[in-house]
Amino acid sequence: MDRISAIALVGGQGVRARPLTLNSRDHLRSKAAMGLAGRSLIEWAVDALRAQGVHRFYVAANGGENRAQTKSILEHGERLGVAVRYSRTRFDGANTGSGEATLRCLEYWDLGGLALVFPSDSVFDFDLAAMVRAHRCADAVVTVATVLRPAADAAGKYGVVRRGPDGLVNRFLEKPALRTIDGGQVETNAGMYLVDCERLRMAGREPALAALARRTLDWGGDLLPYLVGHGHRVASHPITRFGDLGSPRDYLTTLRDVLRDEYPVLSGSARIHDSSLHLKDEATGRTLAEKIADGTVLVGPGVRIGRDVEIGPGAVITESDIGDGVDIGAGSVLRGVACGDHGIVGPGARIFDTYLGAMVDIRSTREHPVILWDFCALGDEVRVGEGIRLSGVRVYPRLDIRSGASIRPGADLSCLKDVLRGLGEAA
Repeated sequence: MDRISAIALVGGQGVRARPLTLNSRDHLRSKAAMGLAGRSLIEWAVDALRAQGVHRFYVAANGGENRAQTKSILEHGERLGVAVRYSRTRFDGANTGSGEATLRCLEYWDLGGLALVFPSDSVFDFDLAAMVRAHRCADAVVTVATVLRPAADAAGKYGVVRRGPDGLVNRFLEKPALRTIDGGQVETNAGMYLVDCERLRMAGREPALAALARRTLDWGGDLLPYLVGHGHRVASHPITRFGDLGSPRDYLTTLRDVLRDEYPVLSGSARIHDSSLHLKDEATGRTLAEKIADGTVLVGPGVRIGRDVEIGPGAVITESDIGDGVDIGAGSVLRGVACGDHGIVGPGARIFDTYLGAMVDIRSTREHPVILWDFCALGDEVRVGEGIRLSGVRVYPRLDIRSGASIRPGADLSCLKDVLRGLGEAA
């Protein structure tokens, strides 16, 4: 296994996941740098693969934010016990998609043997050794990692893989309508590929594929259909689990699965950090450990609480991830919440299935509680006035929703003008 290389695909602008992928309104946060249960996604991925024997990593990045932020986290891999190298900036101008980036990296680094190409914006649970055995048994150029899903869940959202009588992939359906796929379980493309480097490099030199790469060459939409259509052996291999984080709803759903320990490789974080257990709140002067012991604070299953978190009496927290330095006011109820570092949640808040960015300020009071639900997503440093109610609303970083505002459900607020428009439509 230590002879297998790994290629991390770090590209795109994370539009569907906004505001999670924004440091500010005009500065992108790489999807690889998004936090999940106390660590960045790229750290989780590298650590999970290192545990299976992979020690050589290549980052195929596109764009300054993606490259710089990934390197600031991984550096050259020494901290994680691996070696990491990065694609060159000059490659960005010719990048036409994830497939092109992979082929270019294979050639530039003269890679041979097997390589695992994986996305940097997802989490996964799989047995790499089993995938290698399936790949070799099929004598495949590429083996696609797949996840079995009900057809109704896959329709319109995931690419579906079809196999022929010989067991090899013979067709790809990109986000098909439900009426075009059979009922029951279907294999969906997880966006992770085990490749025979030499044979894939030879395919990349074919004139037709080289011409396609100059126009557009994504893995799912272009490269895989080309390989299948031109007689290259493509196999599929179902893996245990793959968590999508491409939208606020997907992020929160996957986070809940992680907190339920459905991804064993991601369960290394302490549930409640000692510094938080021994921190006294200002109102009562009692520690969190004391309040949990006597039922003054209820911390349910599936909760992670970071460092130096202060939690007031009467708070109830279930299936939530609380970052470092957060203040949670007395009587607040949080369920299915991701709360970034150094946020403030005022007393009496009711927050359900919601993402709160770093340093969010929820100015709730017991008399006028803030209520957030239905997969709201608030970017970094957003302020929400007392009494505000938001349903399914996305708010970009550093915006201020003042008390008395009434925002229509599902609104996307990217600037002050959008906040004012949301007020008008709600009225």
